[in-house]
Amino acid sequence: MKLFFTTCILLLINVEIQAQPIFEVRAVWVASVENIDWPSKKGLNIESQKAEFTKLLDMHQRNGMNTVFVQVRPAGDAFYPSSYEPWSEYLTGKQGLPPTPYYDPLQFMIDETHKRGMEFHAWINPYRAVFNIGKSSIAPTHITKIHPEWFLNYGTTKFFNPGLPQVRAHVTRIVKDIVDRYDVDGIHMDDYFYPYRIDGKEFPDQKTFLLYGNGLNKDDWRRSNCDSIILQLYQTIRAANPRVKFGISPFGVWRNQSKDPRGSNTKGGQTNYDDLYADILLWLEKGWIDYVTPQLYWERGHKLCDYDGLLEWWNNNTFGKHMYVGHGIYRAGTNTAWKDKNELPMQIQKLRTLSNTQGSAYFSSKTFEKNPSGWNDSLRNNYYAYPALPNPMPWIDNKAPEMPFLEPLNDGINRISYKGKEKIKGYAIFTIDEKQEAILDNAKLVQIILQGGTNNVDAFKWFNQNKRVFVSTVDWNNNISKWVEMK
Repeated sequence: MKLFFTTCILLLINVEIQAQPIFEVRAVWVASVENIDWPSKKGLNIESQKAEFTKLLDMHQRNGMNTVFVQVRPAGDAFYPSSYEPWSEYLTGKQGLPPTPYYDPLQFMIDETHKRGMEFHAWINPYRAVFNIGKSSIAPTHITKIHPEWFLNYGTTKFFNPGLPQVRAHVTRIVKDIVDRYDVDGIHMDDYFYPYRIDGKEFPDQKTFLLYGNGLNKDDWRRSNCDSIILQLYQTIRAANPRVKFGISPFGVWRNQSKDPRGSNTKGGQTNYDDLYADILLWLEKGWIDYVTPQLYWERGHKLCDYDGLLEWWNNNTFGKHMYVGHGIYRAGTNTAWKDKNELPMQIQKLRTLSNTQGSAYFSSKTFEKNPSGWNDSLRNNYYAYPALPNPMPWIDNKAPEMPFLEPLNDGINRISYKGKEKIKGYAIFTIDEKQEAILDNAKLVQIILQGGTNNVDAFKWFNQNKRVFVSTVDWNNNISKWVEMK
């Protein structure tokens, strides 16, 4: 009986592993504000900064991740040399102070990420200017010193005034500068548009509303300001580098059904539409963003905001764009649900049943260092045991790269080469059971070989498992070529 039970468990695990998708975004947020994830503290020496970042990349690569969202502009500052904003205090300990010895952290991070075949999305906060008015380091060259009239204080934070055209132009310049100078795969923004409400305090933009309201009520005017900057950024990114993706990670509730029949069956205390003035559905419907990563940090069965219900709601409202689920892995161990080792696995299993959901993102990097509930092991050995490519976006690029060339050597060893003109990421190795039809739906992605690495592949181990083996070229937009069979 025990042997039968064990065999069943092994079979179930094997089925789950085999069911892994070929295309799936597996992302991690790396937050720099307040040194949440990287670097671990302000003023860390350069070699330690580099070592920490490569170490976290290696950890996430072992866990099966293929994308990082790295915060490079946490508060009107920069993790790269900028003509517009000063060096971040979270890097050197003092805003405006460059790293010594000098290096470009953003370029370093992009290079290291791409060396591992992973995507790098530059995460910026659009409107936060000073994280803590009383404590943050502010350089004389900071934009709050140059244009104090652009800013509003709310709580302990200083914000760019979203209602000013000059502010939208400034943020657009920042994004254009990044896209022009760096080989980023995406521009990523989080949930902080208008700030979360503080009880008893109104965001102090009445004067700006009277000047620019143009007959709208204040709520619609605020939403129109956010709409305007999203459209402006979308147009700027497409003009500067059409292959760069533009994504938003909003708060998990767009709007409650009690206020709008299109909303979710939730009781969110604050929502994107009504409180942060971010109409995510409009941006998706208009095609102004390429992907959405809603922060579904609640557990399954939550009384106010159920994970399963919200997941299905977002899946049904993608308007043909991509949706990656934001998982609150940082909540591990915080309540009964998040003490359950099955919570995260069940979340992954659920999202993989939905046709308009293309993957996951985890907040945040630091949590994985503790291997909460053994979830690193679950990802490595089960859910992400095989590699996956981030989903291609046909509206950005639908042209497949040229096929690879194979040179059979001996005993199942094949040498792969590429003679096309397009820059490629590398090669994808697929296996298919000998009795199955040779189509992608029947294939398993078993290996990704990066361009510049070894080009000799030993297919004999798969031949011994009664598998046929195929190889495709993969470009940096994750399109794959027609495949060639190894012999």
